[in-house]
Amino acid sequence: MFGVSGAALLIGTTAYIPATAKTTETPQLVTSQTTIDQYYSPAAGKVGASLKSALHDIIDDHTQISYDAVWTALKETDQDPNNTNNVIELYTQKSISKSSNGGNVGQWNREHVWAKSHGDFGTTMGPGTDLHHLKPEDVQVNSARGNLDFDNGGTKYSGCDCYKDGDSWQPPAKVRGDIARMIFYMAVRYEGGTEIDLEGADTVNNGSQPLHGKMSTLKQWHAQDPVDAFELRRNDVIYEKYQHNRNPFIDHPEYVSAIWGQ
Repeated sequence: MFGVSGAALLIGTTAYIPATAKTTETPQLVTSQTTIDQYYSPAAGKVGASLKSALHDIIDDHTQISYDAVWTALKETDQDPNNTNNVIELYTQKSISKSSNGGNVGQWNREHVWAKSHGDFGTTMGPGTDLHHLKPEDVQVNSARGNLDFDNGGTKYSGCDCYKDGDSWQPPAKVRGDIARMIFYMAVRYEGGTEIDLEGADTVNNGSQPLHGKMSTLKQWHAQDPVDAFELRRNDVIYEKYQHNRNPFIDHPEYVSAIWGQ
């Protein structure tokens, strides 16, 4: 198996050429490619539901952290590569002091990319504190996004390069792929049993159902906005220091079409 930086990988009869990172800087990786390849070895040769199940088994049972501990973790996972005193907000893409976290105007707080009301899991340990979908965001912008599904279109929102309407939120182009891969991760990591069952849906306005959309749009965003150095580093930090599991769709972008089709 090959990770993002590997050679072509055959999926069925189609050769997948790993995506080129959006940025030219060399990512400061902390996980070796050999370790990543071994991590995904149980998924080798699988497609569709079998691949989804194999990936779930690989990333399941991660080390869970408290919601309070998320503050500390985000200060490392989302550190500004050009200013180690700051984090990068998801939607605004602004660099802001790590110490400016809280609930007041002008501060950053913890954005649940998979809206926590979609399944009503709140901030409980597990999906409510899973770093693979939690990001720093401006308090007011976080509130404006609310629990909207993701889709194209809407009216321009003044707080960021975003658009919204009554049932969806369109983030800036630079992070659309990042967001899609977070939603895909959640749909594989949480598969029921003793935990909530979260699934991607090709709908919006999903309310409190454990669904998040819009899958057809998210797949487009995934293709249009490839994995970059910031995502690679973030995945490694979460794996090495906090949860000890990885987002498969960062390491293997081809898994998206292998599970859900083009």
